[in-house]
Amino acid sequence: MQNLLNDLKTVLEKDDRLMAEGLLLKNKIIELALAMDVKMIRLLLTNEGIKKHFFADVDGVLVFDKTKFQQFVSNKTFLPDSYTSFKNKIGLTADGQYLTDSKEVVLSWPYKDCILEGGQTKEDSNREEIFWNETLAPDQIDRLLAPKVLVNFKKYDKDGEHKVTGIGRDDNLIIKGNNLLALHTLKTAYAERVKLIYIDPPYNTGNDEFKYNDTFNHSTWLTFTKNRLFIAKTLLSNDGSIFVSIDHNELAYMLVLLDEVFGKENFQNLITIKRGSVTGHKTINSGVVNLAEYIVVYTKNKKSWKPNRVFIERERNDRYNNFIINRSLDISKWSFCSLLDAFADKVGVKKTQLRKHFGDEFENKIFEFIVENADAVIQFAYPDENKVSEEARNLIKKSKVRSDKVYHLPREDEPDIYLINGQRILFYSDRLIEVDGRFVTGELLSDIWLDVLPNDLHNEGGVKLKKGKKPEKLLQRIFELGTNTGEIILDFCIGSGTSSAVAHKMGRQYIGIEQLEYIEDKSVKRLVNTIQGDSTGISKSENWQGGGSFIYCELAQANHAYVDKIQEAKTPKDLQAIWKNMQDNAFLSYRIDPKTIDLNSADFTALKLEDQKRFLIEVMDKNMLYIPISEMDDETYGISDYDKKLNRQFQGQT
Repeated sequence: MQNLLNDLKTVLEKDDRLMAEGLLLKNKIIELALAMDVKMIRLLLTNEGIKKHFFADVDGVLVFDKTKFQQFVSNKTFLPDSYTSFKNKIGLTADGQYLTDSKEVVLSWPYKDCILEGGQTKEDSNREEIFWNETLAPDQIDRLLAPKVLVNFKKYDKDGEHKVTGIGRDDNLIIKGNNLLALHTLKTAYAERVKLIYIDPPYNTGNDEFKYNDTFNHSTWLTFTKNRLFIAKTLLSNDGSIFVSIDHNELAYMLVLLDEVFGKENFQNLITIKRGSVTGHKTINSGVVNLAEYIVVYTKNKKSWKPNRVFIERERNDRYNNFIINRSLDISKWSFCSLLDAFADKVGVKKTQLRKHFGDEFENKIFEFIVENADAVIQFAYPDENKVSEEARNLIKKSKVRSDKVYHLPREDEPDIYLINGQRILFYSDRLIEVDGRFVTGELLSDIWLDVLPNDLHNEGGVKLKKGKKPEKLLQRIFELGTNTGEIILDFCIGSGTSSAVAHKMGRQYIGIEQLEYIEDKSVKRLVNTIQGDSTGISKSENWQGGGSFIYCELAQANHAYVDKIQEAKTPKDLQAIWKNMQDNAFLSYRIDPKTIDLNSADFTALKLEDQKRFLIEVMDKNMLYIPISEMDDETYGISDYDKKLNRQFQGQT
């Protein structure tokens, strides 16, 4: 066994991808093994002992046993670093396994059956994330996900910041804190009440401001997203939908994940968005220039989802080239001519001379005529008889027999059907939409969006975000499609606050959650600007003049306050001071005896600063990162009567 261990280390050390600061990266090794990485497998095959142990010969074909390899590498005897050794000494393992590992289930990806707490609070910072395995620690997970106390309530309106005197189910809400735990805090008050969820989750590419230090990049991202989607789904109404912004790096993973959470049968659309032009640095690299981002759309129940009909601007549709001369008369007396004949008659110019007469203004002039007479400008089109009602099919047959007669079929929820000679009469009035106070030609929204480019994006909302900011026009379109006035929109990764600002301007109710520290500098500031009448983004199209209000609050911290302090520590001396305070005031894991931990010991001081921080975070009781609402009356936490009253109102207990 020892020879195999040594041989494996020697072979793997030849791959620079697996090394950092002279040490092998266990997680990276496992990640590449599960991905069947060709380069690493070829390395393993160079050693006969390794080849014999981890490969099976099946009819002359070598098959890599990645499960056996993963179990071997995961064993604590392989790469028992100083951190692992120190944990073993003070009892942070059980039955020879890490309590954060998942060994009792078959995994589709590492940590699939884990809860990822995901507690980054500062942009541009990395951290090792906390996993809770559902098989090994169900009781701990139940406590971790119990609703938490909300504190630091503030109300913002046009007159500024105010004390919150009451909180209702129709208030707009911005919550600061871990978004997984915040979602669970909402589950009583908002179960099946949210009409639309929009998220622009971290992409795991290094191109946004939410990063992870974990070498299981895809695994971390999948677990982080899965945990949140499952609870978010319970908040969604039966006729609701979820829209997820994603790029090509994680698109395939997101589709599989959403299939698992919402069901394949509830997939609705994959929308492609053009996010730029083929200019600048994009043209440097060889190959096809990537300009696409995506929005994945799923419904809670596809049969119940009733999206709005949304139109986008396009050039004049020249297929509408006919005209009803006497539109105001009964349909039995209608007569028809070409659009150009009607226009020529109106302006007193021969049809053959129209373009010469108007020159460059021809298109503008004829479109003005079309807008003025939109109910009379028409197109004849053959309907798809397989996609209409039986009543419509019968009427089509009649119109073919009496080819000179116009037939009319009234409909309640859609435009009436007019037929002549088997063809449907389509009216230009059904294609006109109003944009910024002017009428333009519209067409039904497709799954290719070319007109929501992020132009002048850095000025929108009066806040700046280095990367990842979405244009208000994009969110406006999503909300037009999936919601109506007064319905609730949830975004648990609000970032710069675009979704909440757009919802506010459109008269939707909203809930926004953000755990990064910039929430007050970015999200709250943007919403305050919105209330004061921000003129950027969609303000003109929505005729936004300002007004409205929202309530801001935070998850009440317990151990999480120490997490923040530990992450900010610069030296081992700082950590010693924090540990002294933790022994007196923090909630520590039942698995350790504080007396056995000596931060001055050689074992501890030999650890890197990041591992020292990691250790102090690990000895805390993760259930007590935030204060459970069930323990709100415990005097230990010092929750004020004012906050207790608002929490009871929020949870419907009063």
